[in-house]
Amino acid sequence: MKRILRYLKGNITLGILYEKEKMNYRLEGWTDSDYAGDLDDRKSTSGYVFKLGTGALSWSSKKQPIVTLYTTEAEFVAASSCACQAIWLRRVLHHLGQTHEECTKLFCDNSSSIKLSKNPIMHGRCKHIDVRFHFLRDLTKDGVVELVHHKTEDQIADIFTKPLKLDSFCKLRAGLGICEFDSLDY
Repeated sequence: MKRILRYLKGNITLGILYEKEKMNYRLEGWTDSDYAGDLDDRKSTSGYVFKLGTGALSWSSKKQPIVTLYTTEAEFVAASSCACQAIWLRRVLHHLGQTHEECTKLFCDNSSSIKLSKNPIMHGRCKHIDVRFHFLRDLTKDGVVELVHHKTEDQIADIFTKPLKLDSFCKLRAGLGICEFDSLDY
């Protein structure tokens, strides 16, 4: 807790910038996980972030409810959690008059998870994945969401799942739409 408060105190001039001129009102999400990152119980951490235009709109970093056996499974569980948030955000935006007819793109850096979301046949290595996570396949099939491959080094959700070197952290933080404001900008 002390570290979080120290970080916040040291970054009081940071904020999320939403640029009206660059606002495209397209909802996009990034999803990632660290595989078995918790050394005590070997559960993975799921992370996601959604952007609307130039700035982050919603984000999460949470320990997964199950122990996953493969990296693909951990990424698939994270993508399923991200898809739940995508559905909720689409409904909120609809109520605000911003209907999204096209599917919401979810960027993922694990190509096996993307293939698993598109393939309705259960393979031997994924048969054990809890049924509650397979609804991602239906969402993909129905065109509600689409998992799209994204380069690992540009994976914005990494900031929520793993420790990063300073240059990577700053690059991904900027990708969230976070920038420094002068005290006069408030």
